[in-house]
Amino acid sequence: MATLKLGVLGSGSGSNMQSIVDAIEKGELDAEIKIVLADVKDAYILERAAKHNIPHQWIDCSPWKTRLDTTGEETAIRLLKEAGCDTVVLAGFMRIVKPRLLEAFPMRVLNIHPALLPAFPGVHSWTQALDYGCKVAGVTVHFVDAGTDSGPIIVQKCVPVLEDDTPETLHARIQVQEHLAFPEALKLLSEGRLRVEGRRVHIS
Repeated sequence: MATLKLGVLGSGSGSNMQSIVDAIEKGELDAEIKIVLADVKDAYILERAAKHNIPHQWIDCSPWKTRLDTTGEETAIRLLKEAGCDTVVLAGFMRIVKPRLLEAFPMRVLNIHPALLPAFPGVHSWTQALDYGCKVAGVTVHFVDAGTDSGPIIVQKCVPVLEDDTPETLHARIQVQEHLAFPEALKLLSEGRLRVEGRRVHIS
């Protein structure tokens, strides 16, 4: 086992980061968050980091809203390396990362997606699931590769779709499972129990 040294990238409220912080503080996850980076100046994830005395910083990722530009990517890599991170967590980071970041942290970048991948990649996946008439939705934690929500799957959790669900109610129930899935996946990684062969992640 090895203590994970986490760098967190986020864009919004940071509820998934909070679930990781909570697991660490309860002694359920052997990890330390070394730095939190956000691409939105007033993202609440930065305030959460401040409350827990975690170093945090806004990084300018302009001009694209959905993709890291080269300058933003290099800034992120530099700050993560300087902070001593060995693993990168995308916690509601609303940008597609570029190959340089993946090369800097090979098979150590993890993302969470509110769907049972490979179904419904991209944004508003819970609405996609509802519109499609799915009986089950869910959440996936996966290693990040060069595609969009396409990397090897570590953990998945199912959420039933109820007859009277709205996008908001379904999303709320999915988030409950997100907050369980991300610490679970990181715990498996910290314990050295993950082995990747092609698309398969084997758990020992």
